[in-house]
Amino acid sequence: MSKIYIQANKPEDWRNLLADPVKHWRTGYSAKALAYCWQQASGFPRSVKKAFKKSALPIFKNIHILIALPEYKVSIPGGVRASQNDIFILAKAKNELVSICVEGKVSEDFGPLVSGWLNEKDKKTNKKERLNFIIMKLGLENKEIGNIRYQLMHRTVSSLIEAEKFNAKNALLLIHSFSQEYAHFDDFANFVSLYDLKAEKDSVNGPVSIKGISLYFSWVKGETWALNK
Repeated sequence: MSKIYIQANKPEDWRNLLADPVKHWRTGYSAKALAYCWQQASGFPRSVKKAFKKSALPIFKNIHILIALPEYKVSIPGGVRASQNDIFILAKAKNELVSICVEGKVSEDFGPLVSGWLNEKDKKTNKKERLNFIIMKLGLENKEIGNIRYQLMHRTVSSLIEAEKFNAKNALLLIHSFSQEYAHFDDFANFVSLYDLKAEKDSVNGPVSIKGISLYFSWVKGETWALNK
């Protein structure tokens, strides 16, 4: 996996980074909406800033982006396929680093439940090894996870892995959804409830302590104008 990244000067520069630049780059879909929303923002988009402010959590009061990397891949043991995060952000707040993995959505779901994912045939992935690693990393050894969406778990693991890499004390899973109806928010809330948290819309939940890292969760409703780009 390359460690060299090219600067994006406009939203269209994000296109070639997609797994399928033709299929995924469409007006009204998350990849294009996310690119326009973040590329044209001065730092965090307005919707994200509002959620941080609403949370009243000190760590998000004066937070700023150090670097943002679209379509950022994080390797996870148990296979050759990395977790491809829509954006990875290394941010700084209160003299502490924050590792943020952003997942963009519109009406798309979070893929199969863990129980269904385990039953899917995939010769390139040792699913038991990968799932055991994810469970351990998330501190969910004693939780029932069969009805949790697998994508939510490996995106959260990505934020923790990168937090460790950069010696960050904080990690955040940020769902930036452009669905005005909060489509699939229930799946997010179900996942967050594993940590005895009640998910709030357009705010930040947490923290929970995972091996010395403060882990947060956020669902933000994105700007409607980005859907028309």
